[in-house]
Amino acid sequence: MENINANQPASASSSPRFVNMGTFMRMPRIDKLEGLDFAIVGIPFDTASSFRTGARFGPNGIRNISVMMKPNNVIMEINILDELKGGDYGDINIVPGYILPSYEKIEEEMTKIVNADVTPIALGGDHSITLAELRAIAKKHGPVALVHFDSHADINEEVFGEKYNHGTPFRRAIEEGLIDPSHSIQIGMRGSLYDPNEHKMAAELGLKLIPAHKIREMGFEELLKQIKERVGDKKAFLTFDIDFVDPAYAPGTGTPEVAGFTSLETLNLIRGIKELNFVGFDIVEVAPPYDFGEITSYMAANIAFEFLSILALKKKNSR
Repeated sequence: MENINANQPASASSSPRFVNMGTFMRMPRIDKLEGLDFAIVGIPFDTASSFRTGARFGPNGIRNISVMMKPNNVIMEINILDELKGGDYGDINIVPGYILPSYEKIEEEMTKIVNADVTPIALGGDHSITLAELRAIAKKHGPVALVHFDSHADINEEVFGEKYNHGTPFRRAIEEGLIDPSHSIQIGMRGSLYDPNEHKMAAELGLKLIPAHKIREMGFEELLKQIKERVGDKKAFLTFDIDFVDPAYAPGTGTPEVAGFTSLETLNLIRGIKELNFVGFDIVEVAPPYDFGEITSYMAANIAFEFLSILALKKKNSR
């Protein structure tokens, strides 16, 4: 273990300079998990990005603008901190440039959180981090239903000849038995593709994939119905790639796709699945270097806030 002098800053050889720079909604920084309902945790890893990097600064960007958030959710009629106990667990000290050692660190810290019966709310980071999160989740809960909002399916066999990339996590998650594809659903995929059969590939893996143009045809009410029918009462993990949102509303991301969803549509969708039995959540691919006026980070903060509101409402209704 590194010998740390409390009067000196953490060494960048063990704690990257871009970690642990603030807290979400100015919540208290926590290091003990006992008795908590949730923990905000940053995972600033972006080495698996295939185009623009910068999502390593996502957790800090989201936290910085989250000072704008207040605890009352008017739509859900809930004060999240009246109902929930939790705080900001800080960032996981990933290993910049190395995905497998980073996976080990992510899984180790996430395991501590879920084993304490605390719901993790992770701020990424590129989408590769979700695989390590799911490893920890599955050790506690078994294979979970995946509710996946994104413009990309992230089910490639390989990218650049590598099995671990932000374009491959959900194929690996199925192979490792971390998610139950028969109860999992992918929502919002769009854009041009190298493989015209990518959406069919999802079905071959047992997943249900609803692309963006089909959502526009069926409408949001039918979409919410299909999500709830697919997941049922199974324990679920919500993973949200910020590029689900149209780049007009969320430009700060590594692989943007046009013809997405508005900020209002997005928040309404999250609110519409409040009945599901979520055991974890992440928001990924926020890249502040490509943001304008912090609007992408603020969108991400609001999505995390809506998920916290779901947890608060669930706890209130259980009493």
